[in-house]
Amino acid sequence: MIENRLRELGILLPIPPKSAGSYIPVVVSGNLVFVSGQIPIEHGQLKYQGKVKNNQYIQNAQNAAKLCIINALSQLNTYFGTLEHIEKIVKVSGFVNSEERFTEHPKVINAASDLLVDIFGEKGRHTRIAVGVSSLPLNATVEIDMIVEISE
Repeated sequence: MIENRLRELGILLPIPPKSAGSYIPVVVSGNLVFVSGQIPIEHGQLKYQGKVKNNQYIQNAQNAAKLCIINALSQLNTYFGTLEHIEKIVKVSGFVNSEERFTEHPKVINAASDLLVDIFGEKGRHTRIAVGVSSLPLNATVEIDMIVEISE
């Protein structure tokens, strides 16, 4: 069970952050579920903000990426009442608020990808994009969205 695995990893899914704009957090189309971009909000506050400038900042950015995944899973858990319907994490899109010379975006988003595999095992392996951007909403360090396949 996914809930047991989350407990083993010491992850408690929070109440998901509210949408910050004119969109909904989760859309289901057939067996695919689209989770809107999640930023690293914890207890209603943006926990990680600002640009990733160089390798000294990677650990914080990786923690931000993990928090984005936890928020995305929280959105799914709230929508479905469980994570047990997840058959496959299909795609993760990771956006890193970074300085122009920073090129280690994959290292940042690897933290999110690795967490999904830790939680879901083979079902957590996914396709991905990891890109640097000049800014993100509320000056967040990372933003991540996901596409997930669910069982009927």
